[in-house]
Amino acid sequence: MSSSNLPASANLYWVPKAYEEVVHEIEIKRSRFIAYANRIDSPEDAKDILERLRRTHFDARHHCSALAIGPRRELQRNSDDGEPSGTAGVPMMEAIMQRDMPDGSNTLSDVSVIVVRYFGGTLLGAGGLVRTYSEAVSRVLDETPLAKRVLMQKFVVTTNAADAGRLNFDLRNHGIEVLDTSYGPTSVDIQVGVLHQPQAISKLHETVAHVTSGSAEITMADSDWVDVEGQAV
Repeated sequence: MSSSNLPASANLYWVPKAYEEVVHEIEIKRSRFIAYANRIDSPEDAKDILERLRRTHFDARHHCSALAIGPRRELQRNSDDGEPSGTAGVPMMEAIMQRDMPDGSNTLSDVSVIVVRYFGGTLLGAGGLVRTYSEAVSRVLDETPLAKRVLMQKFVVTTNAADAGRLNFDLRNHGIEVLDTSYGPTSVDIQVGVLHQPQAISKLHETVAHVTSGSAEITMADSDWVDVEGQAV
């Protein structure tokens, strides 16, 4: 994998924002190319989508595909599905791998793109197929909303009900991701996530101490990949 394809940060990459299918169709010389982009978590997800689209488009000539999964796109697969070798799956994969993200990186992952082709009677040639399949993927990704996915260290902040509202507000205001808030009979647990960086963890402790005058308890939990929005990273 070339250096341009590596994540800008080992703790951040980009994914389709929601588990909602995005569809875009282009037509070249009467051949229809219908591209479907989906957020996926596993190869099984992509297989299920492909099987569904094969049933929906049972009369189509080809159902070509490409996918990337994982923070460093550890899993990559593509298929020409009967098109001449290297004219569909590879350019589709390259369109995913080279896709520019809002931060300038090429780190799109956890994505499956399938392009269904209805043959229009005119051969496009190898070069024409490469350009068309690449364009179909680029067009559908143009319409796909994105989210940052960040490796976060989770903490649970336990405080009293009187401080919970202000603490929740101040945490968000300082760019700390609030993941969940749970209200108990005598206390409130606020689950937060911060980057695996000393300064981020220090900011959390300082914010909590300031709002609660040191009365809140901070407990380290597990770490996990989390979709975030706003200024949290």
